[in-house]
Amino acid sequence: MKILDGKATAAAIKAEIAEEVKRIVEAGGKRPHLAAVLVGHDGGSETYVNNKVKACEVCGFESSLIRFEEDVTEEELLNCVKRLNEDDNVDGFIVQLPLPAHISEQKVIEAIDYRKDVDGFHPINVGRLMLGLPCFVSATPLGILELLQRNNIPTKGKKCVIVGRSNIVGKPLATLMMQKGYGDATVTVCHSRTANLAEECRQADILVGAMGRPEFITAEMVKEGAVVIDVGTTRVKDETRKSGFRLSGDVKYDEVAPKCEWITPVPGGVGPMTICMLMLNTLAAGKHTYYK
Repeated sequence: MKILDGKATAAAIKAEIAEEVKRIVEAGGKRPHLAAVLVGHDGGSETYVNNKVKACEVCGFESSLIRFEEDVTEEELLNCVKRLNEDDNVDGFIVQLPLPAHISEQKVIEAIDYRKDVDGFHPINVGRLMLGLPCFVSATPLGILELLQRNNIPTKGKKCVIVGRSNIVGKPLATLMMQKGYGDATVTVCHSRTANLAEECRQADILVGAMGRPEFITAEMVKEGAVVIDVGTTRVKDETRKSGFRLSGDVKYDEVAPKCEWITPVPGGVGPMTICMLMLNTLAAGKHTYYK
């Protein structure tokens, strides 16, 4: 069993990005600028956004954080999105999800200029991904594929089973993994209504847990020698920790790991790669690589 170290892989990629940004600035080009919009004070969202700000510093980006209280109106938030769309100094921006219940997440996502949508959530980017056209790809799926490729784990012709069908991970990852010239894998997407779920999982050369259900995937669901990618990051109570909780993945790590050829830890696996891919998308936005 070998550990897929997302933290180390992400650090190497961020160093490469920083070198490229240095060359761009020295040649008189513009330093990439990522803005983040944060609503309320959700602990998980605060952590994610802070990590993104730190990553911007490492990569040599300019960054901005715009904060709103929980009671911000939908109109106020949409006006903020409009301002960011029109700000030529901002190359890409994200609105951190989830949003309060009184705000339509889909309306906010669709209001973002797809050319600045470095989260890859806008319907135009999703549609272009489906067609195999240049676009901003959702950071977590892109990070998973990059993690596999950087560690020389073959995907071409492999059987990939994804447990989870979310718009943020499951669906775009399935598209990316089957895409010609990207994953080139044979993909099965499973979910809560899948019959014979364990049997489907056991067929996987590459098994991805992306349901958000702690320790859902057990050893009996994994075949010997599989590559297991754990996207789950659920906070569960743990009185032995100072914080009172720990992060749990979708995979029952201790019993699954011995059966795997490769496995991602939680934390330290997919999470750092997600933030790193956001940086890669921002660099592309700054260079206008995807949309000219």
